[in-house]
This record gives sequence, C-alpha cells and structure tokens, in this order.
Amino acid sequence: MTTAPLRPAPARLNWRQVGILYRREMRAAFRERTIVINSILIPIFLYPLLLWIAFTGMTLVMGQTEEVRSRVAIGPLPREHPGLLRRLQRNPDLDLFDLRVNRGDLERRIRFGSLDAALEFLPAETNSGLAGNFRARLTFDQSKDNSVVARERLTGVIDQYRRGWVRREASARGVAPAEWAGFTLAQQNVASKKQMGSFMLGLMLPAIFVVMVAVGCFYPAVDALAGERERNTWETLMSTAANRVSIVTAKYLYVTSLGGLAGALNLLAVLLTFKPIFAPMLERSGRTLETHFPLGALPLLAVAAVLLAGFIAAGMMIFASFARTFREGQAMTTPFYLLVLVPMIFLQSPGLQLSFPIALLPVFNLSLMVREAISGTFHWLPIAITLAASLAAIVVSIRLAAFILKFEDVVMGSFNGSFTRFVKERMFGNRAGAGSTPEAAP
Repeated sequence: MTTAPLRPAPARLNWRQVGILYRREMRAAFRERTIVINSILIPIFLYPLLLWIAFTGMTLVMGQTEEVRSRVAIGPLPREHPGLLRRLQRNPDLDLFDLRVNRGDLERRIRFGSLDAALEFLPAETNSGLAGNFRARLTFDQSKDNSVVARERLTGVIDQYRRGWVRREASARGVAPAEWAGFTLAQQNVASKKQMGSFMLGLMLPAIFVVMVAVGCFYPAVDALAGERERNTWETLMSTAANRVSIVTAKYLYVTSLGGLAGALNLLAVLLTFKPIFAPMLERSGRTLETHFPLGALPLLAVAAVLLAGFIAAGMMIFASFARTFREGQAMTTPFYLLVLVPMIFLQSPGLQLSFPIALLPVFNLSLMVREAISGTFHWLPIAITLAASLAAIVVSIRLAAFILKFEDVVMGSFNGSFTRFVKERMFGNRAGAGSTPEAAP
C-alpha cells in the first residue's frame, strides 16, 4: 500500500500577527524621510504649490502682455470713416505704421515678428446701399502671443466703431437699431457660481487625486519588498514566528494605508487652496466662482480612495516582488505607475459620463466617479458597478500576488528575472527553472 507524500498545511492568516506587523511598518514609515516626503508632504504642498505657481505665472504673463504695444500696419481707410482712424490713433496700446509693402512681404514680416498684425480696408463684397460700406481684412500670426493680442485689440476697436456706425445709419433712415440688426444671438449661462466652482473642481481634482494615490503607494510598495532585501532584513523578518501570509498582508495594508492617506490629504489641500489660487486670475476677467463641495460625496470619496489605493498597492507590490534592490524596484514598478496614469488623458473631457462600459475599467471608473460626486451627480447603478468592478480587480490582483509569493525563490529574492519572465516560465511553463515548484508558507 502506497501513500502520497505529506505536504505541510498552508498557513492561515493570523490577524494578531498582521496587527503587530502593520504597526511596525507604519512606525518605520514615519521614520523614513523619503516615504514621509512622498506620501504626506508632497500631497499636502506639491499640487497646491504647483497650481499657485502656474496661475500666478499666467497672471504675470497676462499683465506683461497687456503692457506691450502692438505694432500694426494699416492701409488707407475709406474717406467716409475718419472717426475709425482717430480711434485707432488714440488707442494707447497700438503703434500704427503705413501699409507700404506688398502682400508677400507683409506676411513675411508678421511671421518673423517685425510686425504684429496688418489691417487692410477693402470694398464691400455686396452692395447694401450704405455709403462708405467696406470690408476689413486682418492679418496676424496665431502662433505668436503678441500677434494674437494685436488681433484682439484691433477687433475690439473695429467692432465698437461698427456698432456705432450701424446705429447712426439706422437712425438716419428711421429704422430702430433692433430692426436693423436682424438676426441676433443671445446667450445666458444658467449655471450658478457654486455650480461653476464644482465643475472646475471636477475637472482638476480626479486627475490630481489618482496621481497622488499612485505616488503615495509607489515608494512604500518598493520599500516594503525591495527595500527590505537591500537592507538585508527580509530573511530576518521571514524567520520570525509570523507566517508568510500575515507578513505579506500587513505589508499590503501598510502600502494601501499610505496611498489612501496621500489621496485624502491631497483632496483636502486642493479644496482649501482652490479658491485663493483661482480668485486673482478670475477677477481679471470679471468672473467669480464659489467653491462648493457636497458633503454627501464624502463617503463615496473615502471608499474611492480605499479602493484605488488597494488596487494600485496590489499592482505595485506584484512588480516590486521581483526586485532585489530599491533601484530595481523603482524600475520594475514605474511601467505600472505610468499605466495607471493613462486614463487621466481622457478624463479632461467635460462631456464624459460614468456609463456601464466605463464602470468596468479599473482606475478610470473610480476617477470618473469622483468627478461626478464632486459636482453633485450620482448615477447609482454605474456607481454600484464601479465599486463591484474595483473590488473584483483588487481580488484578482491579490490572488495573483499570493500565487507569485508561493515560490520560494521569489520570496527570498533569488529569482533572477522580472514579472514578464515569471509569467513565461511559471504561469505558461515555457521553461522550468530553479525553484519553479511553489512551496508552502512556513
């Protein structure tokens, strides 16, 4: 009678061991300068500071542009309109020159910056019966800021003069200005200041939120595995009374906690600094907004932060499992980090909504859910699908990580290869290598 060889029973999760190891990891993290900077200080200060620098710079550039006088070449005006020439000459922002070059030379001078724009007056295309009617042709270079500013200044002067001239011609013929105008277009924005503030927050916050959660997970994930091996403390940790499952679970919860903390701190920092940063720039354009954050969205945002951090932490730990040094861990984890940021390219589309297909896409679904929650929009069925799909993605990632960590050479850092090589050798069996048999956890 033969019997099958006995295999050691798989270790079970010990929550007491997980708690002890989790507290150890958190204490060590707050003593590590790199982790504190990237997971706490950067989320609080970096993006508010970058936004302040960006919009302060834009305001400064706008102010300097307004002080620059536009160099404009003007052709002969119709004799019936001396008032238009006087308006152009009195405008303090315009330097006028006689248009004395041919068309080719004119365009060349504008392209090379010796002129900002040119204004020519041509006969009207149709005979409207108005004496002195004419057509203005404005030549400028859209790729140059000074040329664009010159176009705006000239357009403003001509439009203002045209409205006054049309009113005078209509009055001389006994026609009311409204009847003379014919087809008109009136616009009305029904969005309140709070709604506009929520709209702008919704466009900016989700992208920043995802980036900060990813940054918050990046360094802890690399340090928890590759850093332990580089410091030669991984073997010591594995030889303790705690089993492997508890060790890996504690490290996963630690990385998830720092990623979620980074996202939450970043949201709070941006919300507190959003209005002070944007207010000076909006005041210059005569617009205002109010920052309104719906309190009903807070539970949903907290859940989104946990799920997003859970998925990113699992993915980064999978790639970092194959690194033996911190530098290797950074190189192996960076592709996944960049992959997480790809959905942010499409998130800036204002008309994009959380739908059933999008709710199935990891990271993208949570970021879009955050955007709609900030604006006070809640589509509960897509939200439920998003939460379920995110949980499923986390479960799949954790199961994959558990499978990888069954192999002794991967756990001890002796596996010489990356995740791609592991998939080829161990999951698809292209080539059997040393330590290719999964070992039971101690």
